[in-house]
Amino acid sequence: MKKVLTIMLVALIALTTVFAQGASEAPAKQGSVYWLNFKPESDSVLQEVAKAYKAETGVDVKVVTAASGTYNETLTAEMDKSNPPTLFVVGNQGAVDSWGDFCLDLRGTAIEAELSTDAYNLYDKNGKLCSIGYTYECFGIIVNKALLAKAGYSIDQIKDFASLKAIAEDIHARSKTLGFDAFTSSGMDGSSSWRFSGHLANVALFYESRDAGGWTATPATISGKYLPNFKNIWDLYINNSAYAPNSLATGGYDAEAEFGKGQAVFYQNGNWEFDALTGKYGMNPADLAMIPFYAGVPGEEKAGLNCGTEGCWAINAEAAQEDIDATMDFMVWMVTSETGTKLLAQTFGAIPYKKAAPSNNVFLDQANEYNKNGCYVMTWAFNYTPAVDDWRAGVVSAMNQYDNAPSDATWKGVETAFVQGWANHYAKNNQ
Repeated sequence: MKKVLTIMLVALIALTTVFAQGASEAPAKQGSVYWLNFKPESDSVLQEVAKAYKAETGVDVKVVTAASGTYNETLTAEMDKSNPPTLFVVGNQGAVDSWGDFCLDLRGTAIEAELSTDAYNLYDKNGKLCSIGYTYECFGIIVNKALLAKAGYSIDQIKDFASLKAIAEDIHARSKTLGFDAFTSSGMDGSSSWRFSGHLANVALFYESRDAGGWTATPATISGKYLPNFKNIWDLYINNSAYAPNSLATGGYDAEAEFGKGQAVFYQNGNWEFDALTGKYGMNPADLAMIPFYAGVPGEEKAGLNCGTEGCWAINAEAAQEDIDATMDFMVWMVTSETGTKLLAQTFGAIPYKKAAPSNNVFLDQANEYNKNGCYVMTWAFNYTPAVDDWRAGVVSAMNQYDNAPSDATWKGVETAFVQGWANHYAKNNQ
């Protein structure tokens, strides 16, 4: 009898061990991904991304796209549901303030390790990395390399403000002989002035922000420390063009057409001009390049383009762990795999990741190259402008007075519009 009991006990132990091993070796529950997309224009491509990932990994990816202008409302509604997004967009500091508690800290994660720059990272007040950029736009000075070569120069010779100034002034001096000028028009009417009161103003604002460690909210005041650099590049534009400075206020010029038709070597604008220049005007992409805003700031030979975005990924920290893991794996696949990077390049153009696929937009590719070569990104500090339309209107008015009669006295008006105008609008908005 004892022998029988012993045999039965041994069998029971063996069965218990088998069941225990089976339980410990059971596969973990597979997670899934729910991406609430911010960009309606990218929906069709992102549906392809989801299908490709499912085919390759077996993991379900749902992409839901909010209608244009309704992202915040859609996100609020979706976050209240039983199966909220695992991947969503937190694209500016205001969104961090609103959604930061829901964001997984991305510091030290696999997706952070793939970034080519941290310039688009957004943090909360405690230093948590709430979201990271997945696409961006860029602006700077577009260059017609073919015309530059006809003038006897190469783009490699432009490394800072001094070299840009010397080349531009020489081209302008020989413009009648060459058949083209240095810069396109800098019209200050409503169709063009935003390029200067907004984008070019970033020269002064970015460096002041950088000195302060990078703005995370609109400062109450600015010093205008880098306004002499803003003046450097503005004077270069208006004094080395076919158009008289005192004619700029009324505008009516078409700088895009001037550049597209080969009338000037340099044209300030952004990557969004690529399709028009190569399509409408038939320019050869190989003849196009974009250089930074060189303005005489020490160390600017390591400057990159002015780049910014509101397209920043965040992972829902309140999702199930298996869904968080699945979402992280999906993000890494998008920015490292051949399929993922090609599809993202197709819809976003450029992504700030080490293995980014080339896009057909040479300006975005060049922004990536500056990043990869260790150049600093001139981030969009102008996004912090208080009462932006009113502030810019004051700047435009002051610049028009300067253009009409350039002098130290009229330039003082520009400085006042920048500095005192900023303080006044901030105070009015924060009463």
